[in-house]
Formats: sequence, C-alpha cells, structure tokens
Amino acid sequence: MNQLNMTTYKQSGVNIAKGDECSKLAYGAALETFAGRKNMIGGSVKLEGGFSGILDFGDFYLVQNCDGVGSKIAVAEAVSKFDTLGYDLVAMVADDAVCLGAETVSITNTIDTEMVDANIVKALMKGLKNACLEQKIVIPGGEIAEMPDKVKGSIWNADAVGIVEKRKLITGKTVEAGDQIIALRSRGFRSNGFSLARYVLKQQFGDGWVEKQFAKRVSWGDALLEPSLIYSGALLEILGRYGEKRLAEIKALAHVTGGGIPGNIVRVLNGYGADLDMLWEPNEAMLRLQEYGKVSDGEAYQVWNMGTGMLIISNEFKKIAPILKKNGVEAKIVGKVSEKPGIRLLSGGGFKKGKVMKF
Repeated sequence: MNQLNMTTYKQSGVNIAKGDECSKLAYGAALETFAGRKNMIGGSVKLEGGFSGILDFGDFYLVQNCDGVGSKIAVAEAVSKFDTLGYDLVAMVADDAVCLGAETVSITNTIDTEMVDANIVKALMKGLKNACLEQKIVIPGGEIAEMPDKVKGSIWNADAVGIVEKRKLITGKTVEAGDQIIALRSRGFRSNGFSLARYVLKQQFGDGWVEKQFAKRVSWGDALLEPSLIYSGALLEILGRYGEKRLAEIKALAHVTGGGIPGNIVRVLNGYGADLDMLWEPNEAMLRLQEYGKVSDGEAYQVWNMGTGMLIISNEFKKIAPILKKNGVEAKIVGKVSEKPGIRLLSGGGFKKGKVMKF
C-alpha cells in the first residue's frame, strides 16, 4: 500500500516528536529542583524512564504522578455520556504508579471547563467515585475552574499520590535477556489516540460520526467510550499493598499509554531488546479505524494499545495468571527480553498481520 496515502497521528494534530522534545525540557527543569531538598525529608530520587516520580520519606517512598483523560472527553461531550470517564482517569494515574510497585492512596482532580454544568460534574464524579471505591483510593480534594475564553468543552486531569516500601520498589534493574514478557488484555482504547480516532471517523462519516453504527445496537461514540480496565488493584494483590507480602517476583511493568507498546516497553528493558510475537488481538474498533483511515500497522501500534494495556516482565507466570484472572484480567506470555537491541513485534494489525515490525 502506498505509504503516502496513510493517515498519521500528526495529521490529526498531534506531533509526537515535538511532544517528546517538550517532555524532555520539562523533565530537565524538574531535575534542577531536586537539589532544593537534598538531604531533607521528601527529597526526590532520579528515576530515568519511570512512570511516576518518587520522594524519599525514610522508611518508604511517596509516589506522585499526573495525567488526564485527554480528548476522550470530547467523545463523551458528543455522546452526552460522562459517567464512565472516571475509570479512565483512575487508570491513567494508578496504573502508572503501580509500575513502580506503588499503591495509589489518593487522587485529586481538576476540571477546567468552558461553562460549569452541574449534571456533567455530577456524572464525572460519580464515575470517579465508583472507580476509586473499587481500587481503595480516596479523593481528598479537587478544583473546578470555569474559563470560557480559554477552554472549549472541558479538560479533566488528576494527580495521584501513592506509597511503596523501599524494598518493594520496582526499578527494572534486574531485567535480563531471556526473561518472559506477559501481556494484560485491554478492553478498549483506554485514554490514548483519540485525536487520531476522531479524525479518521470524521473523515469517514462527517460531523455525525458518533451516531454511526459500529456494531448492532452500538454506536461509534459508545465503542470509543468503553471505560478503561484498571489493572492497579489486581496487580497489587500480587505485589502486596503497603505492609503486605509479595506473592510473585515481578521485575518490571510497562503501562501501555502514549507511544503504544514499543514506546513504553523500551522504558523498562534495562538496555535490552524485546521479541513480541503472541500479543492479544487488537480491538475490532481499532482494526476498523485502520481500514477507514489507512492507518499503517506501525502507526497504529505506536498510537493505540492494540489490545494490550499493560506488560509485565516476570518468570513466574503460573503464580501471576490465576490471581489476575480472579480479578477479571486476562494474561498470557507474549515474548522474551532479548540481548539484541530494539523492539521486534509480530503485527496483529489490519495491513501486515503476521509480519514482524521493528522499532
């Protein structure tokens, strides 16, 4: 297929390269603040490639991160359905924190909105409350800002605070060639790649795309709003919450968010490469979007999760899998850590299924 006809994330308005450049600038400035609390309680620890930041509190680390539901909220606005987005918000921050072995204790949230609507706020908070109760997380506070001249619609972000005993911190430093890689199945898009999804659907169907049928009695709007499966609580049964025993050795965890599978697993490989050849089948909606927009497999695997929401590096699958299954999470061995640098991934996409892609 002619690559010139392929739709890319950049065409939808998202420039990954510029985003990465800005992230490096922001992290560089953040690193300079570490000196301000040197040898003090709450001093920060440099952790390259980490999914969250850690602060030293003596006997334990305090873990912090922030994220949001992104432009998935634009789909909710188009469908007028807001009560599931709370699961996405919790997944984005709690599933980042658990990559360090941390138990998320609290989440605060900020709603920046064009115009305050009590019904929307009520629905958003209902979903967040339910997700937090399921994950044993408290909401100690939040903020709502009305900014009609700056915001179109609404933006919803959260900050998470977690805790992990120092001896249980997961750094990925013990990862080595030959270690097994386990994939946890995703049930939807989670909260990444919605700018591309919306762009493709608008090109295909026009402004009324949210009402177009995806499947029997399911619209495209409903398909894209599938709430994220939160992995944190299930993984904490294995890792142990604060003061609890660890049930299996997990060397590293990679949350598949922005950057997809190749962009996230590389962060925890300890300098090694990875061969992935038995990944979960991509979500049907993702395959359909690939077809509509002529989105290449390489692009799709770097924008969407393509059926895999979390990756685990561990050689104790037989201990891990039953605990995850009990908590509603499907897991399977999908490959190994390799001496050879780079990521090699057997595509399950719509254009080169069965072909090895290299990243």
